[in-house]
Amino acid sequence: MAMKAEIVSRDTIKPSSPTPDHLRHFKLSLLDQLAPPFYVPILLFYSASDATAFGTEFKTISNRLKASLSDVLTLYYPFCGRLRGNSTVECSDEGVLYTESKVPMELSNILESPHLQEINELFPCDPYKPERETLGNMAVQLNQFRCGGVALGVCFSHKIADASTAASFLNAWVATSRGQEGNNELVPPRMEDAALLFPQRNIQMDVTRGMVGHKNIVTKRFVFNETNIYRLRQKLGCFNFNPTRVEAVTALIWKSSLEAAKASSGDRKFPASMISHAVNIRSRMASTLSKHWIGNLWQQAVSPLVEVEGEVELRNLAERVRETVRKVDGNYVSKLQSDEFFKVIESLKETRIMASEKGIPCYSFSSWIRFGFYEADFGWGKPTYVRTVGVPIKNVVILMGTKIGDGIEAWVTLTTCDMLQFEQNPELLEFASFDS
Repeated sequence: MAMKAEIVSRDTIKPSSPTPDHLRHFKLSLLDQLAPPFYVPILLFYSASDATAFGTEFKTISNRLKASLSDVLTLYYPFCGRLRGNSTVECSDEGVLYTESKVPMELSNILESPHLQEINELFPCDPYKPERETLGNMAVQLNQFRCGGVALGVCFSHKIADASTAASFLNAWVATSRGQEGNNELVPPRMEDAALLFPQRNIQMDVTRGMVGHKNIVTKRFVFNETNIYRLRQKLGCFNFNPTRVEAVTALIWKSSLEAAKASSGDRKFPASMISHAVNIRSRMASTLSKHWIGNLWQQAVSPLVEVEGEVELRNLAERVRETVRKVDGNYVSKLQSDEFFKVIESLKETRIMASEKGIPCYSFSSWIRFGFYEADFGWGKPTYVRTVGVPIKNVVILMGTKIGDGIEAWVTLTTCDMLQFEQNPELLEFASFDS
């Protein structure tokens, strides 16, 4: 099904109050410098029935979003600035691109066909091929469907925001839209502090270089409902190991991917592989940081090379997932803050070389399930559906929560050949459903 969003207006939203002179030059932290040079994309869908129930028309919704965005940008001032090199954001209040579009189809078509290839039409840019120089650090697109439903597509520069920061921004925007600035709903962000904890260095590094945009890759959604995740955890658990839902789903996807790679290659043995997980370090510091610390406060936990002899044991993989994530602890973070930071960077470089140049599969996971995107009620109800778009890098998986219960949606990107095998894996299909 083809979809083409018709752009009906473009505007630039500037902060309602000018940024003070002493805040005009925002320093990136070391972790911001290491972040990939693309955008963090979030897409929130709101049904027509919810908007109608609240007596809210499209123009009213848009004006409310614009006004509240202008107000919240006074707190999140780097978001309307411009990146200068890999070290500074010039906070000159240039503003945020705000686009309105009309989509000649029903919202239900999107919800029924989430793999619609033209889904990027609902974003203000292609998150992975951005025109950063003209687009800035954030961009918004509000889409109106034929039925009256709307979708809010937001892109945040990954150089200043991880998924947790994106969630904090949306929460502040929501609170402002609902007129809750004066109560505890709106917590001022800790904007400058990350660069003090992780001082920037004289480095130029793109951890995704040579990996983005491979041909013959495909992304599909696999849904694990709450009941099936419980069954999977029961299957993996034993007296001294009780996997979390993320550990269980990660292990099953890893195992199924290895079996797919083996089948599509025709090899007799499983390929050696690695796994990595993006770890939010806010809770892993010696002194825990709040979710309102802004920037890239995450690290990629990478396993050693895993070689399988014989059959792949699912529980062993789940235990390996836990061991890998737990490597990012207080000692690891302390290295990043000290002169030993280069050891971490060298390790990341080696992982990239093994994956992009030596062909060793590294299955990379990022979990967004705890960020509360389904709570984003701007005043016309909570989202009917929340999603992102798959990263155009093979062997990358994004885990998102479901609207109801503690289920997980996994957006899995594999080579076309591997995906043909992966989506037929009987053990995977015992616990997950997918859209054909």
